[in-house]
This record gives sequence, C-alpha cells and structure tokens, in this order.
Amino acid sequence: MAEELKRVVAAAVPGGSDPRANLPTAAEDSGSYSPEPVRDSKGKRGETAAHARLKRLALIWAQAHGYSICAIEVRLPQCRYRADIVAYRPKPKGATSTAIFECKQALPDLRRDNGCSTRLRTRLQTVHRRRLVLEKHLRVHYPHLRVTDSLFPEFDSHNFAAIEHHNYHQVLRELNALQNRLSDCTKFENLLRYGCANLYFLVVPDELFRPAEIPIGWGALVESDRLLTLRCKPVWHETLLENRLAILHRIAAVSTRAVNRRLEITLSDVIGARLRSCLQ
Repeated sequence: MAEELKRVVAAAVPGGSDPRANLPTAAEDSGSYSPEPVRDSKGKRGETAAHARLKRLALIWAQAHGYSICAIEVRLPQCRYRADIVAYRPKPKGATSTAIFECKQALPDLRRDNGCSTRLRTRLQTVHRRRLVLEKHLRVHYPHLRVTDSLFPEFDSHNFAAIEHHNYHQVLRELNALQNRLSDCTKFENLLRYGCANLYFLVVPDELFRPAEIPIGWGALVESDRLLTLRCKPVWHETLLENRLAILHRIAAVSTRAVNRRLEITLSDVIGARLRSCLQ
C-alpha cells in the first residue's frame, strides 16, 4: 500500500515523491517556516528588558510617523545583517520609503557596530609594517629559528613563536583584533554602503547619547521619560524600487512566521495540505 501511494504521488505531484520539491523557493518564501533563534528555558529571546523597551518605543515612534508596516528582527536583503526593526511607509503615489532602527542599550554594544573601516585599515597597515620590521630583525638576531621547509633558502619559514618575543606577540594580537573588527564591527557603515533603506535611526537611552558617536548619516532617537525624541536628523538615501519591495517582502515573511507560531502551523501541516490538494 505504501509503495502504491508513492507511485500515485510521483505521478500526481510535479515534484515527484519528494514533497519538499514543491515548496516555494528561498526567493519566493524567504523562510516563512525557518526555525527561530535559540530561546531560553522560558521561551523568550535572550535580550534584556531595556533593549525590549527600546524596540517597543521605536515601533510606536515609527508607526506614529507613517511607517505603518513594521517588523522586528528582520534579516536584510543584499547583506548578512539582521536589523532590530524594519519599517515601510506606503504612499498613494508610489513614493514609498523604508527605515531601519537599531537599538543599543550599552556603550560597548554601540561601539562594536560603529567601527570606521578607513581608520581600521590605516591602523592595520601600520601594524602590518611593524610586524614586517620585527620579523626582519628577528631573522638576523635569531638565525636558529629558520625552518628548512623549502627548496630555496630565501623561502624558508621561521618559528618566531619559539622565543616568546613580547613585542612580536603584542603586534600579532593587535593585528588579529584589527582584522576581526574590520570584518565584524562595521555594521552601521556597511548598511549605508549596501543601500538597505532610505533612513537609518539609532535608538539609545538618554545616558548613552553622545553626538560624536552617532554614525555618520544616521539619525538618533533618544529615550527620555519613556518617550523617544529625535535629537539628530538622518540623511536621506535614495534606494531602488526593488530594494524597497524586498524590504516589504522580508517584513511580510517575518509576519507570516509570527502568525504560524501563534496558530501552531508547522511545515508538515503545509506539506500535507499541498499533497492532499494534488491528490484530489
């Protein structure tokens, strides 16, 4: 009986006996049934009450200013980042706009994403030159560090770690830290470069607001007495229509996941319903 059912499914369903072949592609669905991030034992996200409060206030502010379509924790198109809040403002004549809100409750968290790639690359080049100079002198003063692993002596490597040279290890540590910061700590700058939205807002508590540390091109929404005040106006960035529609699509996908969770709709339910409709 099971084999007979498989043959019927293979003949009736365009994707054959594998029901997943008939699911929407990633571009069509954007993960309406994707697993959610890991939660704690109480089923809640691993965020503080202060961060959740900032997100709630930002949602209220966005909707009060015409951004009637919003979602939290949205993975942005064209990049690897996830935004705290993404908002879409429809307009009758098609002049729509999108906005991204990033909430920061602690200064280290803010500075981690607010790196400047130009300054980081300049410092990286300086430290790299320092490393080359140190290695040049270490080869002269410690010839026994040579490792004869090449056919030509000039290409032999050296085991500099064997002497535990303090300055050399310090340079290596800084070099590694700078490379990591250049890769992982320039989120605000990269969002502007990728053209993810028209407007960008940084949401911070009053005690964290420092005008000099607001990312260039971003606006600042500062919390005071449980209200948000625009302290720094954002710069308008032009985006393509397809980018704005992609944002709207991501918001819809996040909202669909939320509805599925609330109504306890699983991927198996959808596959089963699709198979039944194909077999009728």
